[in-house]
Amino acid sequence: MGESTQDMVFSGHSLICENGSILNESKRFLLENGLIISDIDTELLVNDRRKNTSYSDLPTQEPEIIVFPMYDRVKTSLKRYICPHPFIPRNDEALNSRCSDIINIQVTGLAKRVMHTNAKSLIIGISGGLDSTLALLVAVKTCDYLNIDRKTVFGVTMPGFGTTDRTYNNALFLMKALGITTKEINIREAAMLHFKSIGHDPEVHDVTYENTQARERTQVLMDLANKENGLVIGTGDLSELALGWATYNGDHMSMYGVNSGVPKTLVRVLVKWVADYGNLDEKANDVLFDVLDTPVSPELLPPDSNNKINQKTEEIVGPYELHDFFLYYVVRCGFEPKKIYYLALNAFDNIYDDKTILKWLKNFYRRFFSQQFKRSCLPDGPKVGTINLSPRGDWRMPSDAVNTVWMKELEDL
Repeated sequence: MGESTQDMVFSGHSLICENGSILNESKRFLLENGLIISDIDTELLVNDRRKNTSYSDLPTQEPEIIVFPMYDRVKTSLKRYICPHPFIPRNDEALNSRCSDIINIQVTGLAKRVMHTNAKSLIIGISGGLDSTLALLVAVKTCDYLNIDRKTVFGVTMPGFGTTDRTYNNALFLMKALGITTKEINIREAAMLHFKSIGHDPEVHDVTYENTQARERTQVLMDLANKENGLVIGTGDLSELALGWATYNGDHMSMYGVNSGVPKTLVRVLVKWVADYGNLDEKANDVLFDVLDTPVSPELLPPDSNNKINQKTEEIVGPYELHDFFLYYVVRCGFEPKKIYYLALNAFDNIYDDKTILKWLKNFYRRFFSQQFKRSCLPDGPKVGTINLSPRGDWRMPSDAVNTVWMKELEDL
């Protein structure tokens, strides 16, 4: 009770152990204080320690340092396996456990924020894409966790100039299947009025054209939250934060970002895990699987002549599986660029060629440094793993840091 969920969620896991055996343990992620009780046989422990004299009798030895020559360049192949998806456990048992923990962290974090603010509603922009789908699932599970009506969640679909029938219909179908409050607010007219106000030609599909839509959607959500005494739930994920793939003060902003600690490759796994094990009805699962099959896109540019997505994120910034790989080894391991490049060559052998990996690695470093200013004013959101980019927690980086040293190393490869 009373723990902050600003940037981290603590499970409140309590254990009573004796000589390596767990005698009793509490449930995790509870909203109330708990108490566990068990018996500990102290006499047994004293007896075991009295008999176990091997360790205390070991003589103290100084380590022996062995000097041997090293050569600057030794060409050899790696003997170990380099996993291309370091955020995703490789066996089913570990994967199920990880997914369950992450969802519980997201739900507990949001539940605590709802209780602390006495919010009466949860406001989410639903695009029909992966991130907003995961945020919606977390919001619905939070309502179930708090024993409040799912109608507390306001799912808002806001068609714009790039919205396709596929994502629009998936958004509506999913909201209906989950039993939440559904709202549709078309932003095209408001965006056109804004273009007129600032003197922008709507036929010029530049960054102003795109960001106007993103900021209009955020304004709608924020004002609706005021009207409904609610919280705007952020949908952006860790990979987008690393790349700065968000509109500053647009989808970048919210009142609590439930996905801010989840990399994109793991977002996809979590949505599939909920579809497989979340006890949803068949209609909801059908939508989830179609969302998983939909290209990742902000849908801010008009679709093609067949009303298909014309703006595909991974064609613009690069494959997310590569960027998540880079993110892991840059932030989690602190490796230098040439080592990360070498590891990526091994991990993605026969998937991406050398030039492709180098191209997107350079793009990662360029964007990771240049977009720090967005992370410096990041909304609250829970850390779910070993990596977090919150400026209040694990990641302290100035907004005007330069990447010269890192880029030079890549140029010299």
